[in-house]
Amino acid sequence: MTLLRRPWPKAVLFDLDDTLWPIAPVILEAEQILFAWLRAHAPRVAEQFTIETLRQARLELLARQPEFQLDLGALRRAGLVAAFEQAGEDASKVELAMTEFFAARNAVIPYDDVLPGLLRLKNRVRLGSVTNGNADLQTIGLARHFDASVAAPTFGVAKPHPSIFLECCRLLGVAPGEAVYVGDDLLLDVQGAQRAGLRAVWMNRIGKANDLAGEIRPDAEVTSLDGLLDWLKREHG
Repeated sequence: MTLLRRPWPKAVLFDLDDTLWPIAPVILEAEQILFAWLRAHAPRVAEQFTIETLRQARLELLARQPEFQLDLGALRRAGLVAAFEQAGEDASKVELAMTEFFAARNAVIPYDDVLPGLLRLKNRVRLGSVTNGNADLQTIGLARHFDASVAAPTFGVAKPHPSIFLECCRLLGVAPGEAVYVGDDLLLDVQGAQRAGLRAVWMNRIGKANDLAGEIRPDAEVTSLDGLLDWLKREHG
């Protein structure tokens, strides 16, 4: 007897940080590069602050102004402005500091399976990205592989709100039920996408336990884009 399989999705949408590349070591390196820049170009800030005290000041600012959660780049910029002013440095240098930081923040190295996986998927589906972060796909060199990209800082709404997923579907010209979303965060990515009407695949590269299994059930769990492609083929032939 022939098993009935559902048709292939028309689009696959991806989270970026920690789904297509590891981000924590990149941010740590970017903060080191930024602080070296401060030592050279804003020494009074470097004398009065450390990487850790700048981070703590950002967290305190975020607690006072939670709207910064929508754009952590803007939070970092505001934190630097406050630090420059407190140290008596020229705050007009902050934009130069941010340029230095963003260049390092976008020096990500995709996982080995990412580029081959994207190239294989492009033959079958439209590709999109939905992120809450500040990754610049153009700078990273992956923009040409995506038909649409939506980022919370420019869109004005962050995951897990359904509207950010729906906006990417709209740009791709597909209905939510015709799309699959892939991300590493159970709440932001899996639950958010499912509540927007998409199927959601949990990209669990490091083998985390699903501590929310009673509440959140991904449509699939994979450890790589190879695993994603295998699942798509099993489900859709």
